[in-house]
Amino acid sequence: MSAAKNELNPLGRKIFLDRYALKDVQKETLKVGDVVVAVSNPKTGQREIGVVAELNDGDAITVKLDEGTILHVKREDVDKPLENDPAQMLARVAKGIASQEKPEVRKQWEKEFNWLLEDWKFVPGGRILTGAGTDQNLTYFNCYVIPSPKDSRGGIIASLGQMTEIMSRGGGGVGMNISSLRPRHSYVKGVNGRSSGSVSWGGLFSFVTGLIEQGGSRRGALMLILNVWHPDILDFIESKREMGKITNANISVGITDDFMDAVRSDSDWHTYFPDTTDPDYNEKWDGDIEKWKKSGHKVQVYQTMKARKIWDAIVESAWASAEPGVFFIDRYNKMSNSWYYSSIQSTNPCGEQGLPPWGVCNLGSINLSRFVKNKKVNYKDLGRAVRLAVRFLDDVIDDTPYFFEENKKQQQSERRIGLGTMGLADMLIKMELAYGSDESLTFIEELYKFICVEAYAESCDLAKEKGSFSLFDAEKLLESGFMKQMPEEIRQKVREQGLRNVTLLTQAPTGTTGTMVNTSTGIEPYYFWEWERTGRMGTNLERVKVYDDWVKDNPGQKKPDYFVSAMDLAPEGHVMVQAAIQKWVDSSISKTGNTPKEYTIEQTGKLYELLYDLGCKGGTTYRDGSRDTQVLTVKKEEKKEVPVVTRSSEPKPRVRSTILQGTTYRKATPIGTAYITVNCDGPNPSDIFEVFINVAKVGSDVAADAEGLGRLISLLLRMPSPLTPDQRAQRSSASSQGSAVVAPWDLDVIG
Repeated sequence: MSAAKNELNPLGRKIFLDRYALKDVQKETLKVGDVVVAVSNPKTGQREIGVVAELNDGDAITVKLDEGTILHVKREDVDKPLENDPAQMLARVAKGIASQEKPEVRKQWEKEFNWLLEDWKFVPGGRILTGAGTDQNLTYFNCYVIPSPKDSRGGIIASLGQMTEIMSRGGGGVGMNISSLRPRHSYVKGVNGRSSGSVSWGGLFSFVTGLIEQGGSRRGALMLILNVWHPDILDFIESKREMGKITNANISVGITDDFMDAVRSDSDWHTYFPDTTDPDYNEKWDGDIEKWKKSGHKVQVYQTMKARKIWDAIVESAWASAEPGVFFIDRYNKMSNSWYYSSIQSTNPCGEQGLPPWGVCNLGSINLSRFVKNKKVNYKDLGRAVRLAVRFLDDVIDDTPYFFEENKKQQQSERRIGLGTMGLADMLIKMELAYGSDESLTFIEELYKFICVEAYAESCDLAKEKGSFSLFDAEKLLESGFMKQMPEEIRQKVREQGLRNVTLLTQAPTGTTGTMVNTSTGIEPYYFWEWERTGRMGTNLERVKVYDDWVKDNPGQKKPDYFVSAMDLAPEGHVMVQAAIQKWVDSSISKTGNTPKEYTIEQTGKLYELLYDLGCKGGTTYRDGSRDTQVLTVKKEEKKEVPVVTRSSEPKPRVRSTILQGTTYRKATPIGTAYITVNCDGPNPSDIFEVFINVAKVGSDVAADAEGLGRLISLLLRMPSPLTPDQRAQRSSASSQGSAVVAPWDLDVIG
């Protein structure tokens, strides 16, 4: 029996109803029997799906949750979805995006877009699913790059305002390169003082991101990049390992080709910065050092050291704490189709989109798992889906609201889209190809070449129909590193017809949308095949769908070798998959190279060099267990006497000491390894004071939920109470065990 169209599992249904379904915001139509999203725990904001059982006096509502629990809530604590079937949402989105087509063909394209969206063949970015076809003034874009801050107090505050505005409007992610800010201790003539440096100001951006994640329903996400020539580079590399510097941002180092040459030859490397006394400095310096030097402006050398010293610092920090990532900035610009009119100095927070100042991420993903049958790819339908997705995302550019005029001007002048994929791991399993094997690498390159060629062919056809992007110059664009490798028939088509979009392809992580449609996210392999989930009804075993299907068809059989998890794969395999895909992706890729716990610093360095050698535009690695021990170090300061906490018969708030001792525990979860740090304010392990939970990528919903849980537990531990900290921890653990959805890592490390 074939699966129902637009099928969702319980978690996927919850995501759909909570995040993307159109809501009756005023709840004017709310009645008994309606499906609602209800706040089941006001303290944590946890939400569950249920049905209205009673509308009581006043604002009181009784809700029966899907798993049978009766919930008594206020009217303000429920949302009523107007779309209970995903088909309703998809029809709304198809009609909304098709409204940008000419009236005489609008119905035709609405029908085509419905085919594309049906059964999750193509999954647009979450903002598109939420906003398209509605009268809500919500942007469809997920993330942004803003200009490097001007090197002045006013410039820094202006960038802070831009970042805050973007993050506050639904938690959009922001990337920026802070290499424009003068080094630490540099003279500042206007105040007759010294600069605190780029890392200090980066800490400000990070701090404000933390405030936004505390005050909003979604956390902001931030990427900070500092180029390897900047005098603050060593301080920046260490910033995530020193308490209080940069805690709410991903960081990457902008790596130049000449730096990599210096590393390989063990040569000296100079850090430098523009001469701030240059008369043009305040007006023309924007962080692009190559443009500054080509204009004849001077730079000042600050330090001379072996390039290997900086490289080793990057590698050691990545080995210890998974950051910084590397951003091969010269390669990115040499390969960029926009090289002739705009420099790429930053990426979005997850790294899949290198963008010019005011550039945006316009994202959607082909679900590859839907295009395999009998171990073969349905290339006919895949090609149709790719072409329709290009047209769909191009229409998004004109349909979305813009809240910065600069974003509108930039996007409509170059019409960037980011078509990616999800479900690659599922596709390979269905074809019985082991992820990362030689056979799979050959197939992957062929697959992504096909997607690339189809996407560019469609963009050429759209240019013929609607016009090329306004900054298009055929001969200059064809000189980009990416276009030089394209098949000649595509190059000729660009010459003859033009190109609608300056870039078309990317590989985003697709964490929420991929989870919703129950497929592997982005281009990543699965982390686990099965796990235990604990709820009110007890503990049950859950499996990845593609593995569950195989188990049901092959009871009692050994799992085949083509089921390859992230930790089964050799680290080099992760890089080779990324490189095979990068060849046919004109933007970049969000991918993590997982390494085993015993992986050495030297091996990590070779892996980063492999990223460069194989043509990747950047990357990150994550060593399993690298956060089992505390990688943060307290700022150097005068030794202070640690206060001794005594217990009083009268409950009082607990005050945090300057220094606390703690332990970090590692727990396996279905979405990656969780690291739970438990700090104590007394000599005994039972003197628990605070808890930090770290899981998934910075900026993701899972990471935000985990951080919120840690803060809630810490608050409970610090409140006035006659219970000892140990007793409070045990009660927190016990109450969490009874919640409707409990994380599989639970709270047993503090109970």
